[in-house]
Amino acid sequence: MNNRVVGGACLLGALVADQASKFWILNIYDLPTRESVPLLPVLNLTMVWNHAITFGMLGGAGAAGRVIFSVAALAIVTGLGVWLARTPRVWVAAALGMIMGGAIGNVIDRLRYGAVVDFIHAHAFGWSWPVFNIADALIDCGVAILIIDNLRMRDAN
Repeated sequence: MNNRVVGGACLLGALVADQASKFWILNIYDLPTRESVPLLPVLNLTMVWNHAITFGMLGGAGAAGRVIFSVAALAIVTGLGVWLARTPRVWVAAALGMIMGGAIGNVIDRLRYGAVVDFIHAHAFGWSWPVFNIADALIDCGVAILIIDNLRMRDAN
């Protein structure tokens, strides 16, 4: 199968999964009213409106941050799209699609709500991971695939 098709399918799948989960969290489950709901001893659904970037960095950018972060994300997505169009490796295409879909999902939130909808809260033994969403998880998984692919290519040479 054409790597562009694989990447495009992963992009679309990531975007749909992200936006559907956020629609459900906001409009059906109504997490903003519930604030935080324990699911497991190590996992909660916790409503957070993230006005910053990853892990709350650069949160003091104010209203301009929404535009700056969105433009920066879309510029990165464009560069990843060029990479996707040129890659001969299917795993790289899939990873790039996941990253691009997740990034676009978070841009949609910024433009629609002025902040990213975060709701997955993992914690254990007094440690707490910053609250994240499906898009963030897919971006992280895509990056992990790219790192593993790069390490495997180094070992092959």
